[in-house]
Amino acid sequence: MKNIFNNYVQSLETYIMVQIRQMTLELTPELNAKNRAPIALDMGAPMKSPPKFVIDKLKEALDDPCLHTYSTPKGEGFFLEAVAKKMKDRFGVNLDPKTEICSLIGSKEGIANLIRELINPTTDKFKKDIILVPDPGYASYKEMVKVSGGLGYSVPLTVENGYLPDFDEIVENLKKDGYDDKKIKALIINYPNNPLGATAPPDYIAKAVDFCKRKGILLISDAAYVDVYWGDTPAPISALQVPGGKDVTLEFFSCSKPYAMTGWRVGWVCGNAEALSMFAKLKSTIDTGLFKALQKAAAAIINAPEGEQYTKELNEEFKIHQKLLVQGFKDLGWDMDNLNIPQATFYLWLPIPPRYKTSKEFTDDVLKTSGVVFVPGDGFGACGAGWFRISIVAPPEKLEEVVRRLKEDGFAYE
Repeated sequence: MKNIFNNYVQSLETYIMVQIRQMTLELTPELNAKNRAPIALDMGAPMKSPPKFVIDKLKEALDDPCLHTYSTPKGEGFFLEAVAKKMKDRFGVNLDPKTEICSLIGSKEGIANLIRELINPTTDKFKKDIILVPDPGYASYKEMVKVSGGLGYSVPLTVENGYLPDFDEIVENLKKDGYDDKKIKALIINYPNNPLGATAPPDYIAKAVDFCKRKGILLISDAAYVDVYWGDTPAPISALQVPGGKDVTLEFFSCSKPYAMTGWRVGWVCGNAEALSMFAKLKSTIDTGLFKALQKAAAAIINAPEGEQYTKELNEEFKIHQKLLVQGFKDLGWDMDNLNIPQATFYLWLPIPPRYKTSKEFTDDVLKTSGVVFVPGDGFGACGAGWFRISIVAPPEKLEEVVRRLKEDGFAYE
């Protein structure tokens, strides 16, 4: 039956997290037998329960018979107005709920559908529409472009460029590789960044907006981690705050990270009215909207003091978790004082020990020997080779156990 599926789907890679989970599942009996039950530091998902406030709001909503009927892909008025208030209060951005905001069944769904709309599919490599994709970046970006029949062209985020690449330089490299820069449809930015934890100053976001305006392309801003930060890091901004940002930007937000609502699949996209209208048109043929009760609960939490307090407390926990792991890896020989330790997202991005040839060789060895689940850096793009990602969301006692196992099992940096 495989042959009846289109070429784009046949060329897809299984999502890296699914690959890792399958491998972990297969190894679990063996690991349990040697007292190394798996400790998962792979998935980017807070492990706490969502705020009691939002759970109670959902329970209330479930008793309302009017909230069990079809919604619309754009979202209910009360949800869109709540998002407009959130964007105004958090970023100072004015949005029209009727024309500049759309609900999402998770921001991943929204980004995938938007990319699908932008690409005119072809199998001719040098005639493909192009999306500029951060590398390292969220592992699904390039696959979303590929399954749509386009080309995801890497925008390298490296230590050397401070994770803030020069967009015009990328275009010149693209042309040297034989591609037509007129085929570029959009630039994806993701700050704070998964997997790096890197943030971008306002002037750099302004450069991204200016670049997209000059090229006549769309800026896709994935702001999933915009509220996950601590310490001395300034509050990450919205691309829509930049003068002229709304002219070229669609920005994606999620309730998953700040409120531990990953399974609820609630998010929104906002920005340029014309682009959003085209996006909503496609969604009208694909889904009939987000469950109204979820919209009701989400509309409450995103503007509630309880939600803000929950996020602050969660971020403080991540800060503690990070400090514990930074010291642990320092004790193991990693040069933590000279690495970029983020104060946003909930990830650590570290180099593999030099005795390993590849990231996967290292992360596979750690999993098979110690039962600790890391993610190989090249799962996020070619520029991730030689690095690995750690999700710091596990409880402190689990993180301490991770460090203990690595020490006992000989995983020092040498």
